[in-house]
Amino acid sequence: MNTIRVLLADDHALFRRGVASLLAAETGFEVLGEAANGQQAVEMTRQLMPDVILMDISMPVMDGLEATRQIKAEFPYVRIVILTVSDGERSLFEAVKSGAQGYLLKKIEPPALYSVLRGVVRGEAPVSRLMAGRLLEEFARLHRDLAPAQPTGLTSREQEVLEHVTRGKSNKEIAAALAIAENTVKNHLKNILEKLHLENRVQAATFALRQGLVEKPPEETR
Repeated sequence: MNTIRVLLADDHALFRRGVASLLAAETGFEVLGEAANGQQAVEMTRQLMPDVILMDISMPVMDGLEATRQIKAEFPYVRIVILTVSDGERSLFEAVKSGAQGYLLKKIEPPALYSVLRGVVRGEAPVSRLMAGRLLEEFARLHRDLAPAQPTGLTSREQEVLEHVTRGKSNKEIAAALAIAENTVKNHLKNILEKLHLENRVQAATFALRQGLVEKPPEETR
């Protein structure tokens, strides 16, 4: 795999330096720069063209959610992972709406962070059952008057793939479960996102649960 080029955006310099040191010590990562606020993150993205941005939410000048919206509008290819101390449903929901591919708590262990970043670059954004459940509850609260679900146009195979996505499975795991090639899974996911007019796996999983396309997974123990 090619080196993953990362931009860090956080207003705490000590935290940025710590994450930068961890990534620098791990094979396959290069930290391109550090932004102290959302505006700097937008400007540095234009200059450096990173593969992934680790983005805090609460920052001065421009917060991480607005920076995410602006970056995704200008550079759709950039993968943005929210890295925050908060696990509140509202911030999680807003991050997904803004186009973030992941949402992690800062207490994450380094090996898990490396794994998530590599997965995000491959186009994966595993959705935990807990995250899917929270997103579902938020959608339900905001859309209680939503009209009945309309036909999605998904094939039976695409619905099978979507069900595995809601359970947090990676492309490799889905391929093994369905006895198909991993590239085939990727193509099915592209079709699913196109048909549902969605941007990423998190949104697809949430849509599927909200519309009743798949059964809601059992809650995880915190």
